[in-house]
Amino acid sequence: MPSPDYHAASAHLAAIDADWARLVAQVGPCTLAAETTGEPYAALVRAVAYQQLHGRAAEAILGRLLALYPDSTFPTPEHLLATDFARLRACGLSARKIETIQGLAAGALSGLVPSRAAAAGMDDEALIQRLVSLRGIGRWTVEMLLIFSLGRLDVLPADDFGVRNGYRRLKRLDALPTPREVARAGLPWSPWRSVAAWYLWRVPAA
Repeated sequence: MPSPDYHAASAHLAAIDADWARLVAQVGPCTLAAETTGEPYAALVRAVAYQQLHGRAAEAILGRLLALYPDSTFPTPEHLLATDFARLRACGLSARKIETIQGLAAGALSGLVPSRAAAAGMDDEALIQRLVSLRGIGRWTVEMLLIFSLGRLDVLPADDFGVRNGYRRLKRLDALPTPREVARAGLPWSPWRSVAAWYLWRVPAA
């Protein structure tokens, strides 16, 4: 995958209005980096482990999970499905998360969770609709996969609190904008909405 032209992305965003120009100047060049070698299945399992947890706690849980499979860098779907519930629970995973990651494992075996090669041929919305059919997988989780694993450049996670709060700060709004308002405001940010989200996550506090 060729390296994205983040200079063009920053220039596009800075040209939208004075607020965006100021933000791009304050934050500097975009350094968004996608992990473009792993499989979607593994990225989604990691994302589920991190859901609703602080980073350090999630890292510890994920570390205990990976330690169950010392002969591989990441458990295969077959390994996860064959692992006793109690052993997974002892890693610190909730019952709901265990159900979700085992559903991901089953989906990877059935082809519902596509390989990286198969995902490369799918557009963003098709991939989102396919994966949110899995229990415990929401749109935000798939959007993070698209941005940080598959390297898609025009994804706007409008439900993300950091994006919404960043836009509130950028535009000095009195209230947090709704996801619909952010999605509508983000139309001019295309085809660089992933980069726009990266900048919104970094809007300085007033």
